[in-house]
Amino acid sequence: MTYDLIVIGSGPAGEKGAAQAAYFGKRVAMIEKAAPHLGGACTNTGTLPSKTLRESALALTGMTSRGLEAAVLALPKPYAAATLMHRERLVVGAERGRIARNVDRHKVDLFPGTATFVDAHTVKVAPGDKLLTADVFLVATGSKPHRPSWIPFEEVEIYDSDEILEIETIPESMIVLGSGVIASEYACIFAALGTHVTMMDGRDRLLGFLDGEVGDRFSAELERLGLWLRLGDAPVKCEIDKTTRVCSVTTEKGRVETAAAVLAAAGRSGNVQELGLEKLGIVPDKRGNIAVNEHFQTAVPHIYAAGDVVGFPGLASTSMEQGRVAMCHAFHLGYKTRVNPLFPYGIYTIPEISYVGLNEEELKAKGVDYLVGRAFMCDNARGEILGAESGFLKILFAPSDKKILGVHALGPSVTELIHIGEMAVLSGATIDLFIDAVFNYPTLSELYKYAAYDGLGALARRAKEKAA
Repeated sequence: MTYDLIVIGSGPAGEKGAAQAAYFGKRVAMIEKAAPHLGGACTNTGTLPSKTLRESALALTGMTSRGLEAAVLALPKPYAAATLMHRERLVVGAERGRIARNVDRHKVDLFPGTATFVDAHTVKVAPGDKLLTADVFLVATGSKPHRPSWIPFEEVEIYDSDEILEIETIPESMIVLGSGVIASEYACIFAALGTHVTMMDGRDRLLGFLDGEVGDRFSAELERLGLWLRLGDAPVKCEIDKTTRVCSVTTEKGRVETAAAVLAAAGRSGNVQELGLEKLGIVPDKRGNIAVNEHFQTAVPHIYAAGDVVGFPGLASTSMEQGRVAMCHAFHLGYKTRVNPLFPYGIYTIPEISYVGLNEEELKAKGVDYLVGRAFMCDNARGEILGAESGFLKILFAPSDKKILGVHALGPSVTELIHIGEMAVLSGATIDLFIDAVFNYPTLSELYKYAAYDGLGALARRAKEKAA
């Protein structure tokens, strides 16, 4: 069977890439190993399940951002994970249905099974060994949790970030190995449910890519909420007592922490093992990431790759854009020529974190002059209603022309709030945009106006200092 395009994988990159080509009349096939469960890790084990679990935890405990000490825990311990997962299964089922309808609406032929390249234009789909040929391929096979060899994942109390969704009982204590996004998000979810959480990692900071001020506030908030941070001392051994079933983790410096369960969130690796890419001259790196150019072409020009399998940034939002851009290039469609280099990051911790543009450390490293305007949720009417004592928003801008360089926020709903800042940066706006704008009251969006006023104050103080 011959196609214009064969897409391997039905996650965000695969779905959008297939739909983009099919919309413009191309004959498209999609191969999905987990069919009929479409959507990849984003829908089934990653983005949507974890975010839905977070909302369920907040709803069941009565907690939003007020702090764990103020939560009204709704369920007796131990919590039944099935109760928490009920909404997650509804959301995942609905998203699988949406993707299936989208694939069907675009008349994409769906083949369940595992794809392996026979040659540069042919794949074999197992089981059944059906051969499919195409002019263009899009590898969008996604990723899976990285599993360090020193962690005994065969033990039922030790989970990776996919397996944690199958947990049967919420444990009284948990060690989370890692300091990245997945580790931080799950640590907050289980802490919200009353689990005593200890985070361990060799890095000195949680979410080290964050603006320093935001990162420090976030770490302080976690400690205030009862999480224990054991950073700067790399875990090297994980064991379980066969009698008591207590897990222990030992660090390089000899520190030992114990808990009822361990969640290892040590990053992710690309799903490339069964594709047979090496014989085509496409050699993934040690984490299974495929190298691509700005058009998402691999070393074989008619074979494209997009999404988690190409590595950074590994976001569902950027993966969708990558799939679209790749197919527009492959079929010479003038519709979309690049993935915008400016995109927002959203981290669904408790409290949420989001940012767009440059942070203070990056500006300093580049030697760029800047000033900061801040607004705090404790001084905002909507923030007071939400009990968002620790939330804030900061705008970084150039003092010479007041042009906005970056926006960073911590607190409830900031992953939605950040898009106002994104539109401002994309349009080359100055902080005067927010001074001039009228915002609904009471809303968190007003933070932009008061951060801009604070920025004008910083500008006035600098002018006064220079005059003196």
